[in-house]
Amino acid sequence: MKPRPGGRSPRAGTSPVGAGRDDPGGPGQLRILLVSADIGAGHDAAAAELAARLAGDGVVVEQLNFFTALPRPLHRLVREGYRTMLQRFPWSYDALFRFTDRSSSMVRAFRAALRAAVPQMLSRISADTRLVVTTHPFANQLLGPMRRTGQLTVPVLSYVTDFVVHPIWVAPGVDTYCVIHDGTQRQAQARGAADVRVVNPLISAAFAPSATACQRTARARFGLPEQERLALIVAGSWGVGDVARTARDVLAAGCVSPVVACGRNVRLRQRLRTFPGHVLGWVEDMPTLMRAVDVVVENAGGLTCQQSLAGGLPTVTYRPISGHGRANAQLLAEAGLTTHVTSAAELGPALTELTGVAGSPALPVDSATDMAGLISEVVRSGHRLDRKRSV
Repeated sequence: MKPRPGGRSPRAGTSPVGAGRDDPGGPGQLRILLVSADIGAGHDAAAAELAARLAGDGVVVEQLNFFTALPRPLHRLVREGYRTMLQRFPWSYDALFRFTDRSSSMVRAFRAALRAAVPQMLSRISADTRLVVTTHPFANQLLGPMRRTGQLTVPVLSYVTDFVVHPIWVAPGVDTYCVIHDGTQRQAQARGAADVRVVNPLISAAFAPSATACQRTARARFGLPEQERLALIVAGSWGVGDVARTARDVLAAGCVSPVVACGRNVRLRQRLRTFPGHVLGWVEDMPTLMRAVDVVVENAGGLTCQQSLAGGLPTVTYRPISGHGRANAQLLAEAGLTTHVTSAAELGPALTELTGVAGSPALPVDSATDMAGLISEVVRSGHRLDRKRSV
């Protein structure tokens, strides 16, 4: 949204509902701002799923890429720098992750650096916004302090896309954190978050187990063999980590045929062009692909891991990526959600056992709070979320 004539926009929450009559949605609409970031696909995918659910409730959702509130060169620098660390210098990302995990001063310095983006962020928030929702931790470090100092007068709610809560997720002023597991809830509380709620994961209902799903039809859709046991190897939209080595190890295990999803990593797909397995690029219909396989091998605990768990697929964490990947692997294994395999020698027995198991632990999809319902209740009733302040 462009700044209003006359310069800086009014603070969100200071005008009555319907004040932004020229905005899409018209007067009287219930409006929220959903702030995500195009770093990988998980943050945007969670935001898109939430927006789709809220559309059915008549809530107008304005979506914003957090990085558009920063100077333009920083967007590419952060995104490509992060991708480079993961793909070429994983040790550097691991060191950064661990250092910021232990050093609160580093997080405070990052938060202070974001203050320069306050005017630009304010200009992107409609005056009649009822609630701001984030799906990326950097947004918390800007919007939380804005909320705490009164520059933003409506609640800020954050959906944590990771199983592990790194300190960068927790910021002063954020009203409520929504997480997808009680272990994650305990971590967030230990980090100083006052109001933490366990919600159903923002995963499409298409991933839920279905009695009518036909594995044969799903396999035909991707040209996969009907009779073999198949292991889907996933590494996020960027295809990061030692994916080629994982594929070779799964093939060498001898009990399953590997299906490698390279995401948008064209170089990885080219590297595997002679691999004697099934190599795919970007997959639009991931629910069908997951119905086609018997087990998932993942390395980050990210979106595709959550999708496989929501579908009740046996899930193996193997060669997790540095930083959040290793941290997620530990929490997932401790919660009994995935099997963390730490060596190639253990891979074959684990895959054999898991592909012979009928049904696997799944993320709760009905027992926790529905996040879209929570948001709809807040914006409709004017109810304020718990105003206790974190950190």
